[in-house]
Amino acid sequence: MRFAPKKHYFCIMISSFGTQLELWYESHGRELPWRKTRDPYLIMLSEFIMQQTQIVQGTSYYLRFAERFPTAASLAKASEDEVLRLWQGLGYYSRARNLHKAAGKIAEAGCFPRDYSFVRALPGVGEYTAAAIMSLAFGEPYAVLDGNVQRVLARHFGITEPVDGTQGKKLLRALADELLDREHPALYNQAIMDFGAILCKPTTPLCDTCPLAETCQALSRHQVDRLPVKSKRTRIRDRYLTYIYTRTQDGKVLLHRRGSGDIWQGLFEFPLIESGEPLSVAEAGRRLRAEWQVPNGRHALTLVAQGVCHQLTHQRLHADFYCLTLPSACQDVKGLWVEESDLDRYALPRLLEKLLEEKR
Repeated sequence: MRFAPKKHYFCIMISSFGTQLELWYESHGRELPWRKTRDPYLIMLSEFIMQQTQIVQGTSYYLRFAERFPTAASLAKASEDEVLRLWQGLGYYSRARNLHKAAGKIAEAGCFPRDYSFVRALPGVGEYTAAAIMSLAFGEPYAVLDGNVQRVLARHFGITEPVDGTQGKKLLRALADELLDREHPALYNQAIMDFGAILCKPTTPLCDTCPLAETCQALSRHQVDRLPVKSKRTRIRDRYLTYIYTRTQDGKVLLHRRGSGDIWQGLFEFPLIESGEPLSVAEAGRRLRAEWQVPNGRHALTLVAQGVCHQLTHQRLHADFYCLTLPSACQDVKGLWVEESDLDRYALPRLLEKLLEEKR
């Protein structure tokens, strides 16, 4: 492991780095609702929601959750279905389940302990989230190290070790801890995260207006577009899904709750047929009868949407969407008949929301 700059120059960079970040933040930091509280539960809530989520979308969900579940105890009392329904559209539903479980642990404790080991052991709380909660809520000296922070440090200090490798992670962790303003950890952590999100962006960073440009190693070496280095590439798996919105003339819809071991665990969906390639309408009808025991017979499937693409972290979903109207509900089918007017009460994956928008 090594830093690119010489030792003397590196010490100068260290001494001014945090000060310049905090000065920048005081003028350019984002106004976010969870920054107006020191409540550790609400800060934890914001951290769960903002994982893999854009600020604009995440803020509306945070406000909804904070209003509906203002305390860990109130969230712990809710059913998982209620939590998933409120989370609907955010994706990565394991976050919602872990948030629910974490609230239960906090409720059992009677309060939110000012204890790193307790926070770190909460379901869904990793090193970054624990550091954020401890510093932002309790003012404890724990340095955050998320993607934004990794990018800022790698570029500014010219770190060429892959940030997703063992050595790179150790190097960044040591540097993050050394740079932390231990007297103002909340201010420093928020400053460096916003700096990475607003100025030192993954693409097209705003180097011309950067207050750290003079000491940025990546800028001086023309390596901004090459840092940080990542050694691992995400393999994307393609999946082909055919959904059939099966309803009756008197207003019932067939739903199925997804099991464990795959995406969208515990959420509801319409009859699904997965295949290695897109299906013809005839094949979709045949497999609907064989796999779901839906006697479509002479009742035609109507194509609503075709080739709708939905990107997940490691998967690319290609969906076709059909509608089938039956005279009445069949009792031997797989799944659950619910009132069409009550469909909004069931948590559906974001992909199905997109498909329903096509239908409407």
